[in-house]
Amino acid sequence: MKKRRAFPLVLVAGFMALAVVVAPAIADELLGVLTKVNIEGKKVTVVEKGSDKEVEVTVNDDTEWVTPKGASKIDLEKISKRLEKTQAKGAKGIPVKVTHEKAVASKIEPSFRKKAE
Repeated sequence: MKKRRAFPLVLVAGFMALAVVVAPAIADELLGVLTKVNIEGKKVTVVEKGSDKEVEVTVNDDTEWVTPKGASKIDLEKISKRLEKTQAKGAKGIPVKVTHEKAVASKIEPSFRKKAE
């Protein structure tokens, strides 16, 4: 005979599985080109892909800069220098994918093109 305690266990496990699936879906992703860095205000401006809409995203101490080599805490000064070099070469900015919630970035991933061999 089955125990009555199995039902609450199954119910709790179902809610936990649902929470794990839904939680990442809450964060928004923004694809575009990083065009401005405001170091003092801890903000970056991204021009959304497919439109000319500028989106200002706030970064905090927990924001990660993710590259193929791994993730690290964001350093706006380094990114600002890299952006200047990129724009000096004639590009609009750095292509990025920003994962954010309510305009506060949790992760910024620069898009790297594969080099032609």
